Amino acid sequence: MKVSIITITYNSEATLKDTIESVVNQTYGDIEYIIVDGKSTDNTLSIIQSYKDKISKVISEKDQGLYDALNKGIALATGDLIGIIHSDDFYTNNFVIEKIVKSIEENNSDAVYADLYYVDKVYTNKIFRKWKSGNYTYGQFINGWMPPHPTFFAKRSCYEKFGSFNLSFVSAADYELMLRFIHKHKINISYLPEFIVKMRVGGKSNVTLNNRLRANKEDRKAWIVNGLIPKFYTLYLKPLRKIIQLFTSS
Repeated sequence: MKVSIITITYNSEATLKDTIESVVNQTYGDIEYIIVDGKSTDNTLSIIQSYKDKISKVISEKDQGLYDALNKGIALATGDLIGIIHSDDFYTNNFVIEKIVKSIEENNSDAVYADLYYVDKVYTNKIFRKWKSGNYTYGQFINGWMPPHPTFFAKRSCYEKFGSFNLSFVSAADYELMLRFIHKHKINISYLPEFIVKMRVGGKSNVTLNNRLRANKEDRKAWIVNGLIPKFYTLYLKPLRKIIQLFTSS
């Protein structure tokens, strides 16, 4: 099984090496690594160039935002399975992709997800929050559940059948895509109960209260555009789950 991994970048010189090395040092043998850059003006492209023999495809051009860049990467991907690792995130060990593929094959699944650490921007061994996903049963999205998107790998056929990221979303296109794939279209998914990604704190949807309120509105929109109806409590439980994680991370 060929695995395509996509990283999008824009002025990412401070963290990009960690991301790239966590991909190129994977023990799995059949990885297509794609980097989509938004025309960076710092040393990002120089860093990418230094790994050119280990990166399959690179494009650097203006885009309409992170989800547009991700869609470009998906369009370039030729792997059977597609994963996304952002330029300030990195895999926790070199065996992640091996385990992801094993889970897909053993469970005959269309997608797999795992667990994630939120860590300090500089001291990445300092964990702020543990996102432990747990096993999925149909209907959990109604109870505010979602898997951490950087741990989500889906077969390219899912994107071909059900579409890529919806560019009408500013910060919740990842939630909308997983809601569409998993809840609406009921793809077969498996859970790898391991922490496979470290994400530096400061995600786009959580930086400010205004962003969090906007994300909540976009979560509601995600249900509407898919012709789905959440319960009255669904969109309150989703951020509440994140708050609970803060108290269970010790």
